[in-house]
Amino acid sequence: MALNISVKVHPVVLFQIVDAYERRNADSHRVIGTLLGTSDKGVVEVTNCFCVPHKEHADQVEAELNYAMDVYDLNRRVNSSESIVGWWATGNEVTNHSSVIHEYYSRECRDPVHVTLDTSLQGGRMGMRAYVCVALGVPRGKQGCMFTPIDVSLTCYEPEIVGLQLCQKTMGPGGRSRQVQPMLDLAQVAEAASKLSSLLDQVQNKL
Repeated sequence: MALNISVKVHPVVLFQIVDAYERRNADSHRVIGTLLGTSDKGVVEVTNCFCVPHKEHADQVEAELNYAMDVYDLNRRVNSSESIVGWWATGNEVTNHSSVIHEYYSRECRDPVHVTLDTSLQGGRMGMRAYVCVALGVPRGKQGCMFTPIDVSLTCYEPEIVGLQLCQKTMGPGGRSRQVQPMLDLAQVAEAASKLSSLLDQVQNKL
């Protein structure tokens, strides 16, 4: 297992994870799911995901794997370029059940990554972390594994940037949300022209 892997997550993935967490059953403390995307030259780009219903007991994990494969097969029909690259879970730490879940995903893809998203907003932030599982043990002896942190960052396509900028406008004082009215076409053109003018000024100053 190479440790020089980095993970790039698209905003839509975070929105889907938060939505799954908000829709969880009342007795569920954690939500898990499958990460979809591409892996190339040590960079895992996560572009999509879905939730996998599960229950965690003291000594075992029950997951609806048939449901997970059905959803994955349906997604492949729509976007054949997206493959399983790992799995996600809500929370700010790796739990005792994580190794069991990771073992399943190790059979579905090579070198799966594990992404956690802290939906409890500790410290006022939604912390995101990524891990790979490194095998431990001695030959012909007891084997184990350890989750090792790797680099993770947010990446965006151009349309996603526009959407995020609109989301930012809904933030009022103190982080409270506020209503935003749709902009008129002329107002959008004026705002875009203003931003372009500002960028041109920055380029001109560097020449």
